[in-house]
Amino acid sequence: QVQLVESGGGSVQAGGSLRLSCAASGSIFSINAMGWYRQAPGKQRELVASSNRRGVTDYADSVKGRFTISRDSAKNTVYLQMNSLKPQDTAVYYCHAEVVINIWENREYPYWGQGTQVTVSS
Repeated sequence: QVQLVESGGGSVQAGGSLRLSCAASGSIFSINAMGWYRQAPGKQRELVASSNRRGVTDYADSVKGRFTISRDSAKNTVYLQMNSLKPQDTAVYYCHAEVVINIWENREYPYWGQGTQVTVSS
């Protein structure tokens, strides 16, 4: 079993910053991609940012230049630095990881955190 523990969510005024953290633990051989998704009321869950183990990143157009994803692979941890927050960023943010459980399987298992609320007021 793999657990993703998120922290750093909260409420902030527009223009403010938050830093989300997500640490994976449990039966892990390695983790490939880690990332953050978000879901606002009435909207589909969308990718915010992702990072592979080599540091190659991908961002939603709406957050480019404002958000930065980073990895500490040794700690199985991913971060999301969110600057210049906008009310449109208000959503539940979910940590995601593609986990390789053991050496003899060449497949990834997707795991999700429970979500953390980010609220940005105008």
